[in-house]
Amino acid sequence: MKPAPDLSTSNSGPDRRSFMHQSVLGGSGLLLGFYLQPVGAANAIGKPAHLENTPGFRPNAFIRIDEQGVVTLISKQPEIGQGIKTSLPMVIAEELEVVWKDVRIVQGDLDPAYGGQSAGGSTSTPNNYSNFLRLGATARTMLVLAAAEIWQVPVGECVAANSAVQHVPTRRRLGYGQLATRAALLKVPPADAVQLKNPKDYKLIGTRIGGVDNLAIVTGQPLFGIDVKLPGMLHAVFEKCPAFGGRVVSANLDAIKALPGVRDAFIINGTGNLNGLMPGVAIVADTSWAAISARRQLKVNWDEGAVAQQSWDGFVAQAQALAKQPGSVQLRKDGDPAGAFAVAAKTLQAAYSYPFVSHASFEPQNCTAWFRDGVLELWAPTQNPAVGQNLVASTLGIARDKITLHIIRSGGGFGRRLSADYIVEAAAIAQRAHAPVKLTWSREDDLRHDHYRAGGFHFLRGALDAMGQLTAWHNHFVTFANRVMRDGQSVLQPGSGASLSGDEFPGRWVANCLLEQTPLECGIPMGPWRAPGSNVFAWVFHSFIDELAHAAGRDPLAFRLELLGNKNIQPGTGERGVPYNVARMRRVLTEVAAKADWGRRKFARGQGQGIAFHFSHRGYVAEVAEVTVSKTGELKVDRVVVVSDIGSQIVNPSGAENQVEGSVIDGLSTLMFAELDIERGGIVQRNFTNYPLLRFPDAPTRIDVHFIKSDQPVTGLGEPALPPLAPAVCNAIFAATGKRVRQLPLSRTDLSWQ
Repeated sequence: MKPAPDLSTSNSGPDRRSFMHQSVLGGSGLLLGFYLQPVGAANAIGKPAHLENTPGFRPNAFIRIDEQGVVTLISKQPEIGQGIKTSLPMVIAEELEVVWKDVRIVQGDLDPAYGGQSAGGSTSTPNNYSNFLRLGATARTMLVLAAAEIWQVPVGECVAANSAVQHVPTRRRLGYGQLATRAALLKVPPADAVQLKNPKDYKLIGTRIGGVDNLAIVTGQPLFGIDVKLPGMLHAVFEKCPAFGGRVVSANLDAIKALPGVRDAFIINGTGNLNGLMPGVAIVADTSWAAISARRQLKVNWDEGAVAQQSWDGFVAQAQALAKQPGSVQLRKDGDPAGAFAVAAKTLQAAYSYPFVSHASFEPQNCTAWFRDGVLELWAPTQNPAVGQNLVASTLGIARDKITLHIIRSGGGFGRRLSADYIVEAAAIAQRAHAPVKLTWSREDDLRHDHYRAGGFHFLRGALDAMGQLTAWHNHFVTFANRVMRDGQSVLQPGSGASLSGDEFPGRWVANCLLEQTPLECGIPMGPWRAPGSNVFAWVFHSFIDELAHAAGRDPLAFRLELLGNKNIQPGTGERGVPYNVARMRRVLTEVAAKADWGRRKFARGQGQGIAFHFSHRGYVAEVAEVTVSKTGELKVDRVVVVSDIGSQIVNPSGAENQVEGSVIDGLSTLMFAELDIERGGIVQRNFTNYPLLRFPDAPTRIDVHFIKSDQPVTGLGEPALPPLAPAVCNAIFAATGKRVRQLPLSRTDLSWQ
């Protein structure tokens, strides 16, 4: 019998396999396996092996009620600080009619029975909300049926509330624990026999609930991946080449192996895939300190490869040269842009640029792995466990059904933990270690070997007519791309968030529009960063729109509302084809202006307001920033007002406000400070000393968060509120100082004024 990891959580309970086993053997609990038709492909629930060939059914196991009335709910999505471990179980609990204090939350392992288990793109809530309501409602229906059978009364005379079923005429009451065994014998009712609650009757959804792990977090209990401990566990570090893609020629392995506490040191050749197992030297030791100390004496002779010739200065020079040529890919062309520019009353052009940035999550990458008897067990703080399992299987030749992956809470993700390079590194080391081994990256590893948000260069032109209306728009986007093999051909593939859609605002709104893109080859690994693409596109486009509004002598709000137009829906036309609900955006834009008293306040020189909006990850958000800039150029963000429309229901207002406030803080931190220098194919920055994050003195004095409920499906909130922050602040800086910010971070622009 394998020893359990030393890892505790609040609201803890048995793991899924344990309570399934206990329920089947003991017969004392209710384990509900539901067979529900999915709402859509993204919501499909996987099938357990014994039902693999059953057509039309999607079973899952999220609920257990024992004879004592304790309700255990499985949280299947990875928790990375976005609160999903609390909010999704709230959805089940609402329809189940249970008292929240009686609920225990268990983090589910990677298991096909749960369906999709990734946390990214603000998808966890929209992909599961409807199904989870039905899960809870189906369980409640079965409990009511069980009570009606026991009492021999019509089902219509029974109601469920507060973890019990009551017979209304006689006021008899049976707790869920008393009904569990009987309910377990019932067949799952058909979907049309299950009635969902009217949202106006919700008791739990829409109320403020603290995170289920809060107590463990604030009291320092072991909770995160970096806290995992196993009996006999060893510790590992992994040294990779400073230049991306470099390989090991030789290393002083014998000297390292002779150091105190070191068990082994060896070279891993890797696969050469930037998103997979990179070459390097592994050191395995009895303690983390022994491993770290040995690493300091490691001497490696590297073949740095071709990427060592790349630098940020070189990329800037290439981008400027490419800007003078037509784009290599035409993403959109409407009307006659050249003709519109030729007859314009006024034209404006500007170049915007932004650097590569790191995710810089507080918990560095780590993973614990145990390989024995051909079976691999992993404990990983991951946003996408299936990707980790697949990468390990394909890289190391281990069958997927021989890989168990335990999802551990992450100390931040922001898209970084959608990649699985650190997981496959731990697995490769464990194959040789003959013991459980924890791989821990240092902060330096985390900054130097991230999968970065791509930098980019936008060369923009806009045309205005005599009435100050936007008549033409041209954007040549020079982006970054890695060379990959596709269908036997070597091609350039833009990094995550580095590919512009032809539908990107204002692409569908300007009669004469030309959008072009040119990839710039690099060897820097790229990956999704919070609100991929939108996090920089919003800054570029809504800053330039503000430039055009001022050039036209127009109020920035009125200019934007005119640009949005009177249509309620703009159909999708590009490759991604996403419809744009203009009515929802107009509403959040006018609402944020009202909340911020836009146009009704006078600001002294050095103070100002800026406004911006963006549609991102199914959410419609508008923001107003108010800033003060001293004569010497010191910036203080006084207030940020945020209005969001993310659908018909806010599951947990406490968690939702946290997401919006976190987006503002994260967006401002990246706007003000985040920048990576690239020299000789590697990252210059090493730690927070030269890659600073936002501190308390620079945080906004006030963040006002408002939600509009619309008659639209419930959506997520991890991403949508971040993109408008940067343009709102930069537009406010212009209003305060007359200076435009066209290069990130802000430290690149002298904001001083006289």
